[in-house]
Order: sequence, then C-alpha cells, then structure tokens
Amino acid sequence: MKKIISLLFIISFVLAASGQNVARIDTGTVNHAAYKILFPKEWHRKLILFAHGYEFMGSPSSINGEQFLGTAKIFLDKGFAVAASAYGYQGYALPRGVDDTEALRQYFLKKYGRPDSTFITGVSMGGGITLAVMENYSENYLGALAMCPLSSRPYLQTRKEFDLHLLFEAMFPGVLTPLSKIMDIHSDFKPSGFGEMGPIIDAIRRAISKDTIKAAELARQFYLKTADIPFSLFFSEGVLRDAVLKSGGNPYDNTNTIYSGFSNDWEINKMVERYSASPALKNIFEKYDRTGDIGKPVVLMHTIYDQLIPPLFGEVNFENMVRQKGKDHFLTVKISNGQGHCNFKPEEIAKSFDELRHWVKTGEKAKPGFLE
Repeated sequence: MKKIISLLFIISFVLAASGQNVARIDTGTVNHAAYKILFPKEWHRKLILFAHGYEFMGSPSSINGEQFLGTAKIFLDKGFAVAASAYGYQGYALPRGVDDTEALRQYFLKKYGRPDSTFITGVSMGGGITLAVMENYSENYLGALAMCPLSSRPYLQTRKEFDLHLLFEAMFPGVLTPLSKIMDIHSDFKPSGFGEMGPIIDAIRRAISKDTIKAAELARQFYLKTADIPFSLFFSEGVLRDAVLKSGGNPYDNTNTIYSGFSNDWEINKMVERYSASPALKNIFEKYDRTGDIGKPVVLMHTIYDQLIPPLFGEVNFENMVRQKGKDHFLTVKISNGQGHCNFKPEEIAKSFDELRHWVKTGEKAKPGFLE
C-alpha cells in the first residue's frame, strides 16, 4: 500500500530526508501560486527550476514533502539552488505549471540576480512542463532534464485513461463507478480519496482474478502488468473527473474508434459503450500542446516499465515529433531498468544531469543508452 500511495505523488524514488544540504529556504507566493526555493550550503550561483507531477485535488503539495527534498538534494549537492512552484491549482495543471514556473524564474532573477547557469527538470506531468518550457521558453535555459515525462500530446495521454476505464467496464461489468457518471458534468461524482482506495483496488483484483486471460489481454493493450490494472484504474478516475470539470463537460469521443488487439475484436467493439464529446467545451489541452520543437539540449529519462506513462507515450511519441521538426540533435534518451512510474535511482538522475551539463559545456551531445 505504501508503494501505491507514493505513486499518487508521482515521484517514486525515495531518499532520506535527514541531513539535507539546505542552508536557506525562501517561501511565498508568485503569480498566486506558492513556491519554495532551497539554497545549498555552498551556492555556486547556479539555478535549477523543478516542476512537480500530477496531484489529485485536495492532496498535500508535493513541494512540501520529503520526496521533493530528496530529489532536490541531488542538485543542491552540485551547488544549485532549487526553485519549485506548487502551481495555482492541482489536477491537470500543465499550462498553469509552465506559466507559474516561468513567473518563479523571473522572480528569482529580480530578487537574487541572474544565475551563472539555469536548467529545468521535472517528473511526470512536471516532465511534460519541462518539455513545454523547452518548446516555448528555451532561450531562458541552458538545457533540461525531463524525467518520465508526459511527453505525448496531453489529450492523447488522458484519452488513454478514458479507454482503459471503458474497456475494463465492458469486460468486467459492475465493478467500477460507471464512466457515464464520471463523465457527466452534472453528476455528484467525486473521485475516491486515499482512505477509499484499498476497498476499490481489492474489488478490481477480485474481478480480474476470475478471468486472468481476459485481464491479461486488457493489460497488454495499455502496456501494463496485470497486477497494475487496479491502481491504474483508480488513478484514471481522478484524471478523468478533473478533465471533465476543467473542460466543462466530456472532452473525449470514441464514436469512431475501432478497438483492436483482443482475441475477439468484433465482440469487444460491440460491448464498448460509445460517448460523444460535449459541445462548446473549453480546450484545456490546447495551450502548450506538445510540438517537439525544442530549442536547447534535452536529456529525457524513462524507465523500461511505467504503469502510468508507458514508453510509447513518455518517449516514442515525443521522439517522433522532435524528428519531424528536425530537432533530434537536441534530444538524448536515457533508459533505466526501473520497474514503475518515475522509479529512478538517485545516482541515475545525478549521472544524467552531469551528462547534460557536459553536453552544454562542451557541445558534445550526450549519448543515448542504458543507465547501468
């Protein structure tokens, strides 16, 4: 259960919180968003902006947790100040995260002067924010380290959650909250809290244990291990409801979708419920939509298995966009053998960041490959 809860904060690696290399902390509000800036005992006038991942509505802020301190320590020990915005709201906050991170960078310059060097990093949705910054504000940075990033187009990433839920609902009826209720802007549905997570996951486990072959088919469609289906479905409820509330209705449409790859595609497609997108929606995925048009060196880290952002969504789709823009000379991908979302070792992060800095300093592109 502890492993599952840590995933809700989107940063899976855990470091000791004691003995932090922090000499001073600056906190406050910029652009109506809380922030935190950590300074090491020996600050070398270097700065790294850190973008946190997806947070369920009402959950504690990531930048106040021990996991953020552990991540920050990697950069603090290299003489960098670490600045992070909590963003103006939770849930899907990629556009707001880009704007609030930029506002925080400008605040830092005004208060502390221009650093000798500035980088940006982030995890999960924060990795997507990192990439969006490099597509829109790369002139302000020397380079970026994007970890397990939301690097596909955000609509496609969240549409994956929609398809997972409705296919499970068709194959294992009566277990989940009906998708029709989740996607109805007028319903009273509220995503389950942490305290309700255990019973929901247990119910899903019991259902899939009755037909493991069918469950394995579903898992393969979404690059999942069968054991990770329950948490992925729990996570999808919060993501989908947040998308509905922020959009003002259902943004997804599967009336023209053909689902394939099952043992009986014809029957599956007849079973799946069809939804039309609501009219006159606010397009929450439009601002800072992914383009691949990066302007400075980017090292992208991804685990070989990720139950929330699989490599296809976290690396392959973005790599293709970068190639299409002719910017692949700015992208290097590092592959970790980590099993799980953002499940990197601290030394893997440190090594990747060192290679990024060497790339920036010498012009010699970091080599893609395995983190071993």
